[in-house]
Amino acid sequence: MGLEYKKIYACPNDCILYRKDFELLKNCPRCGLSRYKLKRKNDDTIEEMEKHGPPMKVVWYLPIIPRMKCLFSNLNDAKNLRWHVDERKCDDMCSYPVDSIQWKKFDDEFPDFW
Repeated sequence: MGLEYKKIYACPNDCILYRKDFELLKNCPRCGLSRYKLKRKNDDTIEEMEKHGPPMKVVWYLPIIPRMKCLFSNLNDAKNLRWHVDERKCDDMCSYPVDSIQWKKFDDEFPDFW
């Protein structure tokens, strides 16, 4: 689909994401684990692959704005995505998730969302 994404390194224990203030760190400040995978050398010593080695964990971040633009770029799809605001029947029956109490509460709290 051609959507952009961003890879963000993460602590293996899900303590932090290595971005902003933590972007240059090599070890997690909370648990102390290395950011990079470890490899064994022939003499049974373990060496960190810091320069070009792969990270222990990667999170793929998909920005929401390009995804929403893609979803709403087709007029028919946009109409289908907005049917619960524009075309739903209000008959006090819970026929769809949009008729639920939680959805109504969200609509009341954020009336300008749509």
